[in-house]
Amino acid sequence: MNRVLLVIGLVFSVLLTSCIPHKDTLYLQNKNAATDSLQIMVEQQKPYRVQINDILSIRVKALDQNNVSILNPIGDGGSLNAGAEAKSYFDGFTVDMHGNIRVPTLGNINVLGFTTAEIEQAIEKKLLEEQFKEAANIFVTVKLSGLRFTANGEVGKPGTIIMFQERANIFEAIANAGEIPVTGDKKDVLIIRQYPQGQIIHHLDLTDINVMKSPYYYIQPNDIIYVKPLKQKSWGTGATGTQTLATIVSVLSLITTSIFLARNL
Repeated sequence: MNRVLLVIGLVFSVLLTSCIPHKDTLYLQNKNAATDSLQIMVEQQKPYRVQINDILSIRVKALDQNNVSILNPIGDGGSLNAGAEAKSYFDGFTVDMHGNIRVPTLGNINVLGFTTAEIEQAIEKKLLEEQFKEAANIFVTVKLSGLRFTANGEVGKPGTIIMFQERANIFEAIANAGEIPVTGDKKDVLIIRQYPQGQIIHHLDLTDINVMKSPYYYIQPNDIIYVKPLKQKSWGTGATGTQTLATIVSVLSLITTSIFLARNL
């Protein structure tokens, strides 16, 4: 009888320690207030400043579009049938290691640390000074060729992803990466971000609603998002109570069968 109680106690202990708590699977929990209603003021995102290896899309319009056609690449034979990602690579302007882009008829233009709005003004000013008059009505548009980031670890679709929009928050990025499975650590998601001085790791707790106040709530181009696995995954006992119980029953059945066979040899 004592042995049966011991086994039952052991089973329940394993179940309690190996199952993933429900609260660790939920996003945006209100951990600091008793009420369910809570207004969160999301921190205003600062304008992104261009970095090395960014790809810029530059388009120039004028009254006579033929005069600016050389400034508006339409792709070469290698990219005409490619997808949007490939086109952005072949047709865009990549920021080199010196922070420059090379624009037809304008030469090298330094864009490192500038916003897209500032780059638009710089190119427009250069065109008016060197090639056109005010009457040409030059209009310059500069955008990032997609919001590129990499998701690794416990996500449904790890890899490099490009979102063709101006900005995206961490939840949109995770959704595009196939979501975080139950075995992923939502309490400590790492954002590895590139700065002029090097890379810095930031930590986000996606289970806390206050993550929306974080200055890292919105991702930036070239971010690396890493989701760590929970300890329960390495234990291999199962993510839920049912899975854990099935594992324990299988192990106990194997042990019982082995003892039975050993006694009858």
